[in-house]
Amino acid sequence: MSLPDTAMIMAAGRGTRMMPLTATRPKPLIEVAGETLLDHVLDLLRDAGVGRIVVNVHYLPDQIEAHLARHAADFAVTVSDERELLRDTGGGLVKALPAIPDDPFFCINADNWFTWSGENPLRRMAAAWDPARMDVLMLVVPHERAHNAKGIGDFDLGSDGRLSREGPKQPRGFDWTGVQLLSKRLITNPPADVFSTNLFWDRAISEGRCFGLVHDGEWFDVGYPEAIALTEARLAGSD
Repeated sequence: MSLPDTAMIMAAGRGTRMMPLTATRPKPLIEVAGETLLDHVLDLLRDAGVGRIVVNVHYLPDQIEAHLARHAADFAVTVSDERELLRDTGGGLVKALPAIPDDPFFCINADNWFTWSGENPLRRMAAAWDPARMDVLMLVVPHERAHNAKGIGDFDLGSDGRLSREGPKQPRGFDWTGVQLLSKRLITNPPADVFSTNLFWDRAISEGRCFGLVHDGEWFDVGYPEAIALTEARLAGSD
């Protein structure tokens, strides 16, 4: 499959886990190793050749919009405005969908940090996409390589590449990186204006159409303040 030209960046959250750093700036503008989280995502997209971004905003939205204006030469930018109502991830997808021409399209959270060598992970995802079998393709990492993650893993990965998380909450082998490739056919019948993308994922899992691709680089959860120094130290040690 040719590379989708559109990515949605989830940038609307309040960043409560990042307090007090997010008291005066939105989480996507927090810096790691001298670069904002948002710019790190844009680096990934630019390197892959993605040309269009849709960014949802809610908390301190003017700061994000001003930052995006600096990248107008590299991307066609559309802002999905959630100032009046923060819709969570699923509701944010539904609201932004009319501005997304590609099917499938990338969707990326701005609260993680990753490295890669060789082929860009977005290009790997596009090459692995099979519309006959997939509605979701997530970039995942083995839990032991999910640096700074405080959870117990998000998914199990089958030998056929399908993701699952059946049964009660328990340790899982793989963590989601915050990067996914989505089909529009999955984003239908929303239950409300505000809801989580988990609803769509569970739908895809139940139909056997949720797949995972293992990231071959480093991945870091940088969703809380202490994780920034931990990430920077590991990055410095790998130079």
